[in-house]
Amino acid sequence: MKTVHEVSVLTGISIRTLQYYDQIGLLPPAKRTEAGYRLYDDAALERLQQILLFRSLEFPLKEIKAILESPSFDPRQALEDQIHLLELRKQHIENLITLAQGMKTKGMKHLNFTAFDMKKIDEYTKEAKARWGNTSEYKQFEEKDRGRTDADREQLSDEMMGLFEELGKLRVGDPAAPEAQALVKRLQAFITEHFYTCTDSILLGLGRMYAGGGDMTENIDKAGGEGTGEFAFRAIERYCGR
Repeated sequence: MKTVHEVSVLTGISIRTLQYYDQIGLLPPAKRTEAGYRLYDDAALERLQQILLFRSLEFPLKEIKAILESPSFDPRQALEDQIHLLELRKQHIENLITLAQGMKTKGMKHLNFTAFDMKKIDEYTKEAKARWGNTSEYKQFEEKDRGRTDADREQLSDEMMGLFEELGKLRVGDPAAPEAQALVKRLQAFITEHFYTCTDSILLGLGRMYAGGGDMTENIDKAGGEGTGEFAFRAIERYCGR
């Protein structure tokens, strides 16, 4: 765990900014001390890294929060998109440098406006945003989540982790077994009821995330035991291929 001061020193982000990120729900600390001081774990630092990448791409904080909380958000896909956007921006800056150097050597009448063209960056940004959060599923999620308290959300999270706990009890068996398939069906119905319509295609994508490593896999494995995320994915694969 790192204190807010240590995170500030590590990242170069001011303490006031970190406090603001907490206030708007963008980066809550992992826990607080008895005296109320914020403490950040590795998962919080990973989220901060994502936030800073989005900020470097000039995304507003409100959009970053919506993206990170979107049910369709895939950190690995987002990283690939961010890398591509950064490469496009790098090319844009290099074009501007070349233009400025040409103006310096050939005079101010050296006319070339192609270096100012942001069309590729704008188009790819729109595509990426659509993948990250601008989906009908996210709109459903927003609608269902409206009016819920933090306690309501915590209860739903506990109930969902309860399903993974049950899956974990079966993880040494066959993911195609009727008991495992019944739990996958319950999981799909739970997501549809409380978050957004969970089609087989969406469920399969979620399954990949359950087994893909990072916070989600870690939390699922914590609920059901090591390997639960991978078992859930294999059970979902069987279910969606039925």
